[in-house]
Amino acid sequence: MKKVLFSALLLAGFVANVQAQEIPEDIKSILQKNTCLACHKADAKLVGPAYKDIAKKKYSNEKIVELIANPKPSNWPGYPPMAPMKNISKDDALKVAGWINSLAPKSAAKGKKKA
Repeated sequence: MKKVLFSALLLAGFVANVQAQEIPEDIKSILQKNTCLACHKADAKLVGPAYKDIAKKKYSNEKIVELIANPKPSNWPGYPPMAPMKNISKDDALKVAGWINSLAPKSAAKGKKKA
């Protein structure tokens, strides 16, 4: 029983570590500095939507920057409203936006013929 519990805890720690590594260090430092990680995770709902879910909205980088500074709660029903994050620099916000958009699911290639 102890071995099973230990294995489960070890696996949980490994999974948490892998998830934490999804965010590149340069982006992670921006997110930590601006307290974004208090409400958002890369791939899971927390207080706010997961960054992967934001990416699915297909906002432009510029639109994400705008929404960081002036959130629109109507875009995310079912979540508490996000406070405006006007303290994040435009350069940092653009880096974060580019990373968020990199999480968007890749669509299947169009025009491929079936064999």
